[in-house]
Amino acid sequence: MSDVTRRGLLATGTVLLREGGVASPEYDAAELLAHVLGVSRGALVLVDHITDEQADAYLALVGRRAAREPLQHLTGVAHFRHVELGVGPGVFVPRPETELLAGWAIEQAVRVAGEEGREPVVVDLCTGSGAIARSIVDEVPGALVHAVELDEAAHAWATRNLAGLGVDLRHGDMATAFDDLAAGVDVVVCNPPYIPLEAWESVAAEARDHDPHLALFSGQDGLDAMRVLEERAALLLRPGGVVGAEHADEQGPDGLGGGAPAVFAATGRWADVRDHVDLAGRARFTTARLAR
Repeated sequence: MSDVTRRGLLATGTVLLREGGVASPEYDAAELLAHVLGVSRGALVLVDHITDEQADAYLALVGRRAAREPLQHLTGVAHFRHVELGVGPGVFVPRPETELLAGWAIEQAVRVAGEEGREPVVVDLCTGSGAIARSIVDEVPGALVHAVELDEAAHAWATRNLAGLGVDLRHGDMATAFDDLAAGVDVVVCNPPYIPLEAWESVAAEARDHDPHLALFSGQDGLDAMRVLEERAALLLRPGGVVGAEHADEQGPDGLGGGAPAVFAATGRWADVRDHVDLAGRARFTTARLAR
């Protein structure tokens, strides 16, 4: 096909995705065409021939995306920091904003290695696809990384993504995980479910209809899992160890009851309770240090 036809395919795909309510129609249209052609998005301009079969396959994927099936389910891949993860039905698709929480955990692990001259022990609770755990292994050589996931399908994806990396991956509930590591962990990191049950209707279709509900919803105020995390982190961390957890932007320090930071501050077990904003300036994750 000619260059005009390629542009025409992208234009058609963009229109269909915009009509379907997709938030980033141009980006997704290009990603899907690159996926069908087996090239990078940046290399699309170099493509000078598209078969009818490829065009049909592309338009079929565009139709599924316009119906709000997640882009990453269609391509089978999610990019997170510097790693590539396999994703699909049954696992929460990692979001770009979670990269900030992973970066914080990486910085803390590097700090332990530098200041104490030993391998940092890191626990990733609610690992999902294994995104945070894999990023830590990738960016902190020598870190001793442990991860747990309750959902069976998500655990299978994590098993695939963490295979051969030396991560201690377990299938279980974060509320009872890693008793054998009690008081010996340097960093606990978690992207827990945090959507209030009453917010069901406001959740994007990609998440509500395709992400596991176990990874999304957490009680009437969305903080049930955060409370469990606070208790488990207090048991796992060594004195002075740190915990970091993502939350909804409405659950920052200005949220109802003080939001996620108040879950930690109210117990008296934690020092340096801080909230952090994402690149858009929205409250995004809370960190705290176990009092010595």
